[in-house]
Amino acid sequence: MADATHNYHDTGYKELFSYPEFVQQLIEGFAPAQIAGLMDFSTLKNHNGNYITPLFEEKIEDVVWSVEVTWQGLTQRVFLYILLEFQSSVDRTMPIRLMHYVACFYSELLKQKVITPGQGLPPVFPVVLYNGSKPWTAPLDVYEMVQPEPPGFLQVYQPHLRYYLVDEGRYTDEQLGLVPSPLSGVFSVENAGESWEALQQAVNRIVAIIKADPDKERIDRIITRWLKRHLHRLGTKLNLDQLESLVEDKDMLAENLENLVKKERLEGRQEGEQLRAEQAARNLITHTEMEDAMIAEIAGLPVADVIRLREEGKH
Repeated sequence: MADATHNYHDTGYKELFSYPEFVQQLIEGFAPAQIAGLMDFSTLKNHNGNYITPLFEEKIEDVVWSVEVTWQGLTQRVFLYILLEFQSSVDRTMPIRLMHYVACFYSELLKQKVITPGQGLPPVFPVVLYNGSKPWTAPLDVYEMVQPEPPGFLQVYQPHLRYYLVDEGRYTDEQLGLVPSPLSGVFSVENAGESWEALQQAVNRIVAIIKADPDKERIDRIITRWLKRHLHRLGTKLNLDQLESLVEDKDMLAENLENLVKKERLEGRQEGEQLRAEQAARNLITHTEMEDAMIAEIAGLPVADVIRLREEGKH
């Protein structure tokens, strides 16, 4: 996962959500069904980079799309404001930030004469996509930050802006398995973290999803680019220059990942053996009068480790 600083430039998500199918997969697979059911995704229109100009000096990674929604016979265009929040720590000021971004968005629509004050403002569906390791705990509506809650006559005067949260780390493998889209495969890869065994399984799943996609060549290219960037972020020493297609080059990638899995298992066994040896040495230190050299020989540890364990036991 990204560190506590904003680390947007290398996530690859901004590129993923520059493609309409991934925006559709996000809304259809992870937003409330009643919202997705109203949207005509064939009308998706990209507005990235055109409207959001925050007043504060901060780098944000967001994407803006619009889509037609039909409700009780009335069709209108709704703006999807998707904020990509990839800090490992939860930003509890998110409701204030979202309120600010949406205000800036409306201001730009008016400034660029996309709308006029007389026409009114178009609806916005704000979505925060979060992939931090800790569960998201920030309030979902800016009103919840007004503490203590004001008396009834003041409540109507308080700001309200709610956003929809997609906390990808909270989805289990079983839940993601029920959403057979390339984006759910991306979430599975992200959630695998730095466990090569889990990553290998996630990659196998995403390859199967790509193969079943009607537009598999296009999706394959997009996901392959994203996965190469993701593996680079994880610090793998894999040579991925030749990886152009997850479907075509699956065996090459699988072999590379298998080597990492074997290394991971070996390191896990070695770590387990080290822990067992140290525990055996601690038992001998506590319950016998043996000298350090003898304990080291019995436990299979260097004498220096036994000396360290004996010192730690004194504190």
